[in-house]
Amino acid sequence: MAAEFTVPMRKTHTILVPNMLPIHFKLLIKIFGQYGYNMKLLESTSHTVVEEGLKNVHNDTCYPALLVVGQFMEALKSGEYDPAKTALLITQTGGGCRASNYIHILRKCVEKNFPQVPVISLNFAGLEKTKGFQLTVPLALKLVYGVLYGDMLMFLHNQCRPYELNEGDSERTVNKWIDRIIQLFEHGGYRSTKAVYRDMIEDFADIPKSQKKKIKVGIIGEIYVKYSPLANNHLEDFLISEDCEPVMPMLLDFILYCAANTDVSGKLYQYRNIKTAAFRLGYKYLHSKQIEMIKCIEESGHFTPPHDFDDLRKAADKYISQGVCMGEGWMITAEMAVLAEHGIENIVCAQPFGCLPNHIVAKGMSRAIKNAYPNANIVAIDYDPGATRVNQENRIKLMLANAKAAAKK
Repeated sequence: MAAEFTVPMRKTHTILVPNMLPIHFKLLIKIFGQYGYNMKLLESTSHTVVEEGLKNVHNDTCYPALLVVGQFMEALKSGEYDPAKTALLITQTGGGCRASNYIHILRKCVEKNFPQVPVISLNFAGLEKTKGFQLTVPLALKLVYGVLYGDMLMFLHNQCRPYELNEGDSERTVNKWIDRIIQLFEHGGYRSTKAVYRDMIEDFADIPKSQKKKIKVGIIGEIYVKYSPLANNHLEDFLISEDCEPVMPMLLDFILYCAANTDVSGKLYQYRNIKTAAFRLGYKYLHSKQIEMIKCIEESGHFTPPHDFDDLRKAADKYISQGVCMGEGWMITAEMAVLAEHGIENIVCAQPFGCLPNHIVAKGMSRAIKNAYPNANIVAIDYDPGATRVNQENRIKLMLANAKAAAKK
């Protein structure tokens, strides 16, 4: 019988969280801390993570599942945490893929090795309810704003770091703003997003930067692999070392994608209920916050704003149905199209080896995107325990060689 996280455990237990988005998750676990949850972000990228994953997860299982389980097992076996006072947290989206099914694999592994350790589900779809872990309305609202601020920090950081004259300036500015944002969540004022965005933009704009033009490379793909440095072998660092600017989609896009899919499914299958109505309202609110962010960046004139999520939906309609929503579904196809349309023709599609949804909507649709945008330079990179980093980086270097040759022309 699996252990259950109870209310008294909030005071006694450390909750381990696997790292996916370094900036976002640092913010989010501190927000949880304000509500009595003691969380620790697991940032290990050692090969032991893969080894532990292979010991506890079948090799044919999705690579992200292997890494998440491996990271948890490495932490529990390290001796740093008392299993009697440790819990694990994992997200579920409600879809038929990665973020909904890992929890069952993880629980099976934990019951075998550390039966006293509870596994907590973090989800907004009502999939599981845990007495000791509850998403109240104030907490959920703060988490939403945490995602907004995390997106802005990630976005500005990626546009500054490749050009900074003093190494580390961008990282220091990010850390400074994480502390400031946490203070806003503690003392109030976190909803004044426009004012915060403007101050944030000015701080990043003041970083001394080179004016040298660099090749922009879009990173798309499965949500865990494209964001997690552990999963993609520090892809962003590698691109920067190759004199490129990585262009990473915002986490808000994926949240809007999930909300939009609920409404689209309702239309396709002809049903309406409280859930579809709630997600429709949630979509309108979150989309308005994205528009606000875009306008603040445009008004500043210092940085290139991200695309509007509605542009993704319009792009999808040209190539693929919005009913294709397994995994990252139609959004990957749309991201390729929108990046190419905005002049970011060099694209790395990061995906777990054997991930059927991603192979269909990424590799399967890349030819359609190339037909529409002949200069699109797309490479799909598979990540799994048997793929070597050297081979992955060599394939990306080949793509970049083509990009540099095209830039000279």
